[in-house]
Amino acid sequence: MGEGRWPDEALVVAAQGGDAESISALVAGSHPHVRRFARSLCATPEDAEDAAQEAVIILYRKIGTLRASRALASWMFRIVRNECVRRSRLLLRQPSPIVEPPTQSAEDDVLHRLEVERVAAAIASLPPDQRRVLVLRDVQGHSGREVANALGLSTAAMKSRLHRARTAVHAYLEEPHD
Repeated sequence: MGEGRWPDEALVVAAQGGDAESISALVAGSHPHVRRFARSLCATPEDAEDAAQEAVIILYRKIGTLRASRALASWMFRIVRNECVRRSRLLLRQPSPIVEPPTQSAEDDVLHRLEVERVAAAIASLPPDQRRVLVLRDVQGHSGREVANALGLSTAAMKSRLHRARTAVHAYLEEPHD
């Protein structure tokens, strides 16, 4: 397993079957990817660390419930996203239900995983002030006023940062990356 790659399917299948060594290797191999998702999806570095830790704990405890071994990245992305949303709601004091996306075919899941990786990398490349605004507004869906208030910004400053962040993400996604 290379540094930039998710654990392979054979390891996931063995972990799903309850093999303790495989579960440990899967958790260790997934952790860098989970941390990258968390850094790109959570509003603060502290929330990112907590969300990544929570996601790894869930992976360790519930690997047997994963529906398809190829779905590991998408599953972990949803766990991290949900934890980041939960933490941002605590910050914004706005509880509302988390909506799960519909299930996908194996082919759709692979394409989605590749796109998720690209978008996560694009968001992670942003400066922290732009990343916070983009995550709270576009990823987590909070209103502009809520985001501005939570970050202590004027609405105009929040909109300016959001525009710069969106422009940078679009530019990143237009560039070819291996």
